[in-house]
Amino acid sequence: MGVPLKIYYTDHFVLPLPAGHRFPMEKYALLRERVLEAGIVPPHELLEPLAATDDELRRVHDATYVERVVDGALAQAEVRRIGFPWSPALVERSRRSVGATIAAARAALADGWGINLAGGTHHAFADHGEGFCVFNDVAVAARAMQAERKAGRIAIVDCDVHQGNGTAAIFAADADVFTFSVHAAANFPFIKAGSDLDIALPDATGDARYLAAVSAGLDAVLAKPVDLVFHVAGADPFDGDRLGRLAVSKEGLATRDRLVFDRCMLAGTPVAVVMSGGYARSIGDTVAIHAQTVLEASSRAWPTAAVSSSR
Repeated sequence: MGVPLKIYYTDHFVLPLPAGHRFPMEKYALLRERVLEAGIVPPHELLEPLAATDDELRRVHDATYVERVVDGALAQAEVRRIGFPWSPALVERSRRSVGATIAAARAALADGWGINLAGGTHHAFADHGEGFCVFNDVAVAARAMQAERKAGRIAIVDCDVHQGNGTAAIFAADADVFTFSVHAAANFPFIKAGSDLDIALPDATGDARYLAAVSAGLDAVLAKPVDLVFHVAGADPFDGDRLGRLAVSKEGLATRDRLVFDRCMLAGTPVAVVMSGGYARSIGDTVAIHAQTVLEASSRAWPTAAVSSSR
């Protein structure tokens, strides 16, 4: 018998944005609706996470940065760099999104899989945010699992079309966290940080070359035993993405997710999944890609014995 899939949502913690803002905040509620419509889990098994605490955030982020975010004391230049207006709702939303990734990581280590229907805020550095990212949820969750002695060696498989510069910088000196990013070379951030493995792809890269890069990255990630993988499952390598620059099809992205999940499952490595970016010209395309990621994970239930023996 397989173990249940735990999925965490935060879309009811609404971040108000000005009219015309290019971040598609509504995709999160639409994704939860799609997950329910698909019958992946019943409504009562979609879970609301606790908010990340200051102590959890400070394992990664400078204490003064956390304090200034919480108090609304960021300079205007810092707010512009993040790309969201400050509000108490921004703080709560950011805490909940990080909390959802922490919960998904715990679920993955217990059950094989755990999913945050948001998250992937990989442009947040220890001392600042940028690119629609306030706190780095995957980094905070990785540090939480280490602090709780649930995981030692961790890998981050970052498949968002934008390089995970904040994540790479945070773990640059940490031999126990392997960072892999496959992204568009000419895209934001224009000054890249150094991941343990970066595969930068030219504009208009299609399915075959993209999937070969993901496969090569997984070879490196899984070359040694790993206690936990975070899959940053960006929808923005999609050919129809406004901010993407690559040309990967929906089927190509579904194959990517199958590749990550199957390879990790074969290695006995639990996976925590976060959605990350997606800016398709039609928001329905972004939602469909994210929903497919969730569906792919849900179709691979770990047997209880396999989960316990993998840890």
